[in-house]
Amino acid sequence: MMTKNRILWSSLLLVLTTTSLAALPDRIGDQAFPSLAPLVENASPAVVNIRVSQTVTRRSLHGDEAFRRFFGIPDSPGRGSREVASAGSGVIVDAERGYILTNHHVVENASKIQISLINGDLLDATIVGSDPATDIAVLQVEADNLTEMPFGDSNAIRVGDFVIAIGNPFGLGNTVTSGIISALSRRTGINRGGYEDFIQTDASINPGNSGGALVNMQGELVGINSAIISRSGGNVGIGFAVPAEIASSIMRQILDFGEVRRGLLGVSIQTIDAEAAKALNASVNSGALISLVETGSAAEKAGLKVDDIIVAVNDKKVTSGSDLRNMIGLMGSGEDVNIKYIRGGKTHTTTTILGQQKVTRIHPGLDGAQFAAASTNRNSGVEVTVVEPDSPASQRGLRGGDIIEQVNRQPVRTLQQLTEIASNSNILFLLVQRGDRTLMLQIR
Repeated sequence: MMTKNRILWSSLLLVLTTTSLAALPDRIGDQAFPSLAPLVENASPAVVNIRVSQTVTRRSLHGDEAFRRFFGIPDSPGRGSREVASAGSGVIVDAERGYILTNHHVVENASKIQISLINGDLLDATIVGSDPATDIAVLQVEADNLTEMPFGDSNAIRVGDFVIAIGNPFGLGNTVTSGIISALSRRTGINRGGYEDFIQTDASINPGNSGGALVNMQGELVGINSAIISRSGGNVGIGFAVPAEIASSIMRQILDFGEVRRGLLGVSIQTIDAEAAKALNASVNSGALISLVETGSAAEKAGLKVDDIIVAVNDKKVTSGSDLRNMIGLMGSGEDVNIKYIRGGKTHTTTTILGQQKVTRIHPGLDGAQFAAASTNRNSGVEVTVVEPDSPASQRGLRGGDIIEQVNRQPVRTLQQLTEIASNSNILFLLVQRGDRTLMLQIR
């Protein structure tokens, strides 16, 4: 038994010491025990606690986005507004310029933001930019002698890799938990209507950890902790982080352009499943069927046509219309993209440069919403991709993921059609498909 224990500890020690920052073991007597302390000591100073004062325009905190994401409480309208305080976490990624990554939902509607360092220093922070679609925000502070955390390659991580999570759970202050990567490329629907490619981990993540660091054994940032799935509101070992690759791309766009310039392929698409494939006599059982190619789009320049089935983007498999929408939406405009598609039963590849999604003011009552071609099996519709909290669109009942099929009883298939109809009317009646339900929304 003693021999087996020694072999176990030696194996674990070998794993930790060969993958961490000089993680030397502590000793109790002559027995060596592995420790993550050296790794934590190097990484923790780069993680900050965030204190936010917010104006909440509901009767209770249950309408607050942070509470909705973590406790699964549905939205409920209310009257009036109140100042409330909330807590979250952030990661210093540029010490010289004072840039901090966190979640959008941590700082949305903030009237005042302060961050506290591990040494107790309290600093005022400003929002440089924020992207609700990926739930990433960039803050900035003015201070000397900050410690930054280097970016790791989130594309290189594997299920089973050891990670630690550092954050500010329940406002307790700097806290470290450990676990492994449980799954990759998770899409949960937590970020309604947004773009998701989450890292799943069993490292404990709780309310207040939002915006904190998911760190590999080299002390590098591989994810920004974002949310959990839990019926009780506490950790049950299912947590999610935005990959560092996505977070750093959003930050670069915000810093370079002052906004997020999201990629656009310029197609309307439908999901191909086994039933649809049989009806079409297709050679694949999954993918994204092109039902419309916009004139002058990246898709047209790539030679893509209606009835092509896209099956991969940059060597990543596409199994549905929502897959394609998510992959393209997580890329920046101007990026090169390689597309594999099926035409006439034969496999082809093409490359193109993505265009840019544009935010067009369609109607004052739709302000705060973003739209794209629907990624469902339906033949028509415009999908609501993002609805900003407390925006005119949100107040009128529109939600991310809604499919607008008609406007004032006129069918719509493209954003251009939606814009043309809406521009000539003060009042809009939207026929919306929401999951399995159909409803009519009045927009003034």
